[in-house]
Amino acid sequence: MSYFVLVTLHLLAAIFFVGTVFFEVVILESLREPLGRDTMRRVEVAIGKRARRVMPFVIIVLYTAGIGMAWQYRASLANPFASSFGTLLSLKILLALSVLAHFITAITLGPRGKLRSRHFKMIHISVFIHVVLIVFLAKAMFHVTW
Repeated sequence: MSYFVLVTLHLLAAIFFVGTVFFEVVILESLREPLGRDTMRRVEVAIGKRARRVMPFVIIVLYTAGIGMAWQYRASLANPFASSFGTLLSLKILLALSVLAHFITAITLGPRGKLRSRHFKMIHISVFIHVVLIVFLAKAMFHVTW
């Protein structure tokens, strides 16, 4: 598959994923107090149910395209501290793996009824911080050198 197709798929999936996280953290969290605990819990359950149907496909596209793109830079990844690009890309990959771990945690706890409102909130804030850093690193890799 061409690098252009990989970048396009990765970017579209990232927009979908980051947009969803942004909505949940910035918009949805502001509704917690006005809606009240019971209503907010129902909203979280409904969003979680929908997310478990849609997000696995988004995640598969996002990570598969990301792996395909990273393959193009395997020489830099073989010795990540040899260049600023390799270091920043490695850090970006580590953050992406952490996001994947958060996602897996959320989708496994949710259906078992163990994803409480507090966990929902903390996971989303953590993922939000991760994705903001990932977006920054995606740009910094090509513009920051040392």
